Amino acid sequence: MKFAAEIGIDLGTANLLVYRRGKGIVLNEPTVVAISTNSKTVLAVGNEAREMLGKTPGNIQAVRPMKDGVIADYTVTMKMMEHIRKKVVGGWQMFPPTALICVPSGVTNVERRAVCKAAREAGFGRAMTIEEPMAAAIGCGLPIANPGGNMIVDIGGGTTDIAVISLGGIVLSQSLRVGGNKLDDAIVRHIKNTYNLLIGDATAEEIKMRIGTAYPIDPELTMNVRGRDLVAGLPRTLEVSSEEVREALSEPVRLIAEKVCAVLEDTPPELSSDIIERGITLTGGGALLRGLDQLLQRVTDVPVKVAENALNSVAIGCGRALEELDAIEKSAAVSYE
Repeated sequence: MKFAAEIGIDLGTANLLVYRRGKGIVLNEPTVVAISTNSKTVLAVGNEAREMLGKTPGNIQAVRPMKDGVIADYTVTMKMMEHIRKKVVGGWQMFPPTALICVPSGVTNVERRAVCKAAREAGFGRAMTIEEPMAAAIGCGLPIANPGGNMIVDIGGGTTDIAVISLGGIVLSQSLRVGGNKLDDAIVRHIKNTYNLLIGDATAEEIKMRIGTAYPIDPELTMNVRGRDLVAGLPRTLEVSSEEVREALSEPVRLIAEKVCAVLEDTPPELSSDIIERGITLTGGGALLRGLDQLLQRVTDVPVKVAENALNSVAIGCGRALEELDAIEKSAAVSYE
């Protein structure tokens, strides 16, 4: 009988999802922490902290402790994980909870160890990691244990992980440091260069979600955008079309498409035939960009589909890996530090 709580953590660059064994997803919040610059104490985590981004006084700092899927600020990440443990499990526990944490496929051993160390210092007992494309494939319900190729493209906030999985293991994987945040940056840059209008990351994300496309649509969409005029220094509103947003997103989208083609080129021929039959599965928040599946299908000539629960598939897969931990451990999908 297991007494320790078992927690699966999708420690993403943009969003933090926590799965507790037996209960499902119990936490889904932005990966933002607000800390006091004087006492170094955590004031808020998640939604409450995100509302403070760009609006804090001098004695409060709202930060994203993760960058490109790995720890950028170790101390803040550790405090955030401590907050997760207290919120999900409670205070002191006789048996410290076990943590299974998702990491990008391209992380180094040093980055992997840093994640596990932060979890243990935050009060977790045993800390393990699982690569995000493996967790995403499990969450999507792909038949990864069978002999046959399954290709998954997980587009998160900081990274895009592309992997070919067969017999419960990753045959081939590539990690590209392009994700939802880079798409937002491209929109901010386009609006600034074209209209001399400065907008924030939250506005760029709203533009991406409402009218962002990777493939032509009919009819094209428009929306009003508010920001600060860089010439006059005053607030200004302008109308932006989905056509010009698609042009702004073309560079990061092209990088993702090129990396998908590169992985397909390196895939063993027997697995390639399976991928042509089963198609490519897109997961992660970036997979929801309108028309991205159509673009990748046109570029690769392989069927492409978006996972049913693309936003949560990594966290769901992390939880299912906890449920089947013994079988997953045998496949070497889980790493210990």
